[in-house]
This record gives sequence, C-alpha cells and structure tokens, in this order.
Amino acid sequence: MPGVVPLWQAKAYAFASLQNLELPVLKFGVEIPFVSHLGFTLHRMEKGESELRYEARPEHLNSFDVTHGGASMTLLDVTMATAARSETPDMGVVTIEMKTSFMQPARGPLVAKGRLIHRTATMAFTEGTVYDAQGKVCSHATGTFKYVKRLPVDGRSTHGLKVISTD
Repeated sequence: MPGVVPLWQAKAYAFASLQNLELPVLKFGVEIPFVSHLGFTLHRMEKGESELRYEARPEHLNSFDVTHGGASMTLLDVTMATAARSETPDMGVVTIEMKTSFMQPARGPLVAKGRLIHRTATMAFTEGTVYDAQGKVCSHATGTFKYVKRLPVDGRSTHGLKVISTD
C-alpha cells in the first residue's frame, strides 16, 4: 500500500529525529500566541508532512507530573494543521474535528509528526503522532481542517489574521 510506513520504521524515524538536535527551526508563517507560550518549534513543513518539537515546562504538567493532555492535544492540533498547510502555505486552516487517543504518559522532550492523508479544495484530512525521547508513541490523533484565505491586516495589529468567516 503506497504511503504506508511500517511501525518499526516510524519509531526508528521518530527516535532518529529526537537525536538530531541540528534540525533548523522554521517559522509557522503567522504568530499564534498560545503556540508561542507553549514553546513549540517547527522543524519540517513540506510535501504533506510536518514535525514539531516540544518539552513541557512545569506549568504544562498535570498532577501526575507528566505533560498535560491538553498540551499534547494542542501539539497534535498544530502538527496536523501544519501538515495540512504544507502544500498551500499561503492558506490558513481551522480545525473542524479532532479525535485523540492517549497510549502512555508523555514525558520529556517530545516529537510530533503530522501527515496530510487526503485533501479537497476546501478540506484536509490529517493524522498526527507524538513520540517520546525513546521513540515510543504517546498519543495519536486524526483531524479534519477547513482551508481559509489569509486576510491582510492593517499596521496596528500584531496578529497575522483578521476575523474570518468559516461559513
């Protein structure tokens, strides 16, 4: 089946990515304050794929001292959105639907990989996986995104988008 990667190969790739600390940090294309607050970094955004990295700060942990599920879900959301935008970076996307499964606690530095599974003129269907430093899968999600045009802003705004209609 084209495009299907064996699980062992995906784990090996995730582990190798974690070990390669020299990957360049890319720009998301628009300032997203919450993403900046969490400290996500973008390392790949091309050909329907994305890679982000994240290490939770103490205030991003839950009462079990592991990355809060909301932070992991945000990481997956941004990773999938970035994969969706990778082929049309001039377009924005908004999340329509997301389903997440948590396999094990997310500890330490994390790598999230996203993939654009299918797209239409207006919709993107994606998946994303978060790996820990040992290459183990912590969580996995699927998501549906709607493509939206980026609108110019006036010089008074620091945010890269005006309010948009999702209709």
